[in-house]
Amino acid sequence: MATMSISAARGNLPAAVELSRTEAVFLERYGRPAAVLVSPERYDELMTALEESEDAAAFDAAMDEEGPNIPWEQVKADLGWA
Repeated sequence: MATMSISAARGNLPAAVELSRTEAVFLERYGRPAAVLVSPERYDELMTALEESEDAAAFDAAMDEEGPNIPWEQVKADLGWA
């Protein structure tokens, strides 16, 4: 993880972008985190992990719901798969 001010990043954007290919670059404004620069590949990895986490949470919530179970054969028939 690297840290640089927004001013420094603005002054040398190619270097900040190149550094983001190997590690996250935290951009600071007045000494406080303002943004994070990551490579497109890392961004895709993070978004995939987030989506998988949300899917798992939705599955867990659905499993916790009360109510009758619907047999798989009925689900297939309802969807026109059978």
